[in-house]
Amino acid sequence: MSPHSEYPWTIRDRFLELHSRWMTLIAEHLQDHQGNVLEYWRIEKADSVIVLPIQHLEVTMPTNRRILLPMPSYRPGIGQATLDLPGGRLAEGHNPQQSAIAILQRELGIETTSIDQLIPLNSTGWAVNSSFSNQKLYAFVAHLDSIPHLDQSTILSYPTTATGIQQLLQDLTCLQCRAVLLEWWLRQDARQRDV
Repeated sequence: MSPHSEYPWTIRDRFLELHSRWMTLIAEHLQDHQGNVLEYWRIEKADSVIVLPIQHLEVTMPTNRRILLPMPSYRPGIGQATLDLPGGRLAEGHNPQQSAIAILQRELGIETTSIDQLIPLNSTGWAVNSSFSNQKLYAFVAHLDSIPHLDQSTILSYPTTATGIQQLLQDLTCLQCRAVLLEWWLRQDARQRDV
């Protein structure tokens, strides 16, 4: 049996639907494939995009790369400022790549001309919490060349060495950011093993 086999659940009724500009909260009674009626609460919200920006300081030395991050910002959900990779909601009417470029501009002041490559880590989006939300996460790695007007006072950076990645993993609290960083790091390890 495939892990993605169809389980025919049906919606019996929707007893609550609350809309805001950020999300829609929905409460429903669902009947599962065995005939059980269950109460489920879920949210529908815009997909999100996270970008891992890597600046190449010298092309000839792969250890001379660094990951750029905006300064920590306040997160109401946990009531404190946290360090996060650049990210945000997928803008309505934009595709994930367009949103990734806009995020780099907004959060780091990086112009399109400084982006050498923008590589997606996933093409269909990862489910953020499949039992509670429809939201998907799109992840990109942005390889950056010279950035002429980068404001160093508003940017943090970590080297792409094993020690730098370990430190960044300790400093990140956002699980989505950690997942993007680890996915990229695992692909780097796999590439090095294949060489």
